[in-house]
Amino acid sequence: MEIFCKRLKDMRLEFELTQKAVGDIMCVSYNTICSWEKGRSSPDIYELKKLAEFFDVSTDYLLGLKDY
Repeated sequence: MEIFCKRLKDMRLEFELTQKAVGDIMCVSYNTICSWEKGRSSPDIYELKKLAEFFDVSTDYLLGLKDY
């Protein structure tokens, strides 16, 4: 989970997006994005897939199963 949190935040910052902007894209609150980045909660499968599609990475990358 720790890898997911770091990768999500790193990609968000790389795209120069706020938590609110990602929340709007994902149709969740910015508090939800904050919770994901801090490891207090995690996205469901649908949300994980949507994040991967938006950032153009694989779900395996987001979950730390692959480094590319």
